[in-house]
Amino acid sequence: MGYQKFQEGAFLLDVRTQPEWEEYHVDGATMIVLDELESRVSEVPFDQEVIIICNSGNRSQVARDILLQAGHTSVTSIAGGIQGWMSAGHDVVTGK
Repeated sequence: MGYQKFQEGAFLLDVRTQPEWEEYHVDGATMIVLDELESRVSEVPFDQEVIIICNSGNRSQVARDILLQAGHTSVTSIAGGIQGWMSAGHDVVTGK
């Protein structure tokens, strides 16, 4: 579901750490570390559906709650995180 929404133009937010991002990430995603999300919530578009990804799905649930409390209305956490994304055969890129 998250992959299709991303292909249809949803904003993909990666809340993993910088070292995790540098190892591999989804091309076209925006990284905001979970610990910084509350102070950077204005960088996440309010007029676009938001898909959140982390490593396994736990941090993305926390990020989803932060965005909903900030007034976002269309926010989805990717179950299984980037591990599930890759297991489903979806592409990732390595490096910065």
